[in-house]
Amino acid sequence: MTPALTVDTVRAVTRIEIADHVESAFAAGPASREALRTAARTADARPALLALLDTLPDRQYAELRQLWTDLPDTPIGL
Repeated sequence: MTPALTVDTVRAVTRIEIADHVESAFAAGPASREALRTAARTADARPALLALLDTLPDRQYAELRQLWTDLPDTPIGL
């Protein structure tokens, strides 16, 4: 059986959406992948965004723009 397509699985995650959901993770300094996921969950991120964050290497990110090195194909916006 093929899973049902939903708006969540069809709409691409964008850099703007990521920034909106994880910016709080950088309030106290560098953020780990888990800190980014926690911030995104707290901000009610959709499952597709959480899954994308799961693909990040487990390292510290000093600032938001460092994410784009590990997510080069993520569009800025739609």
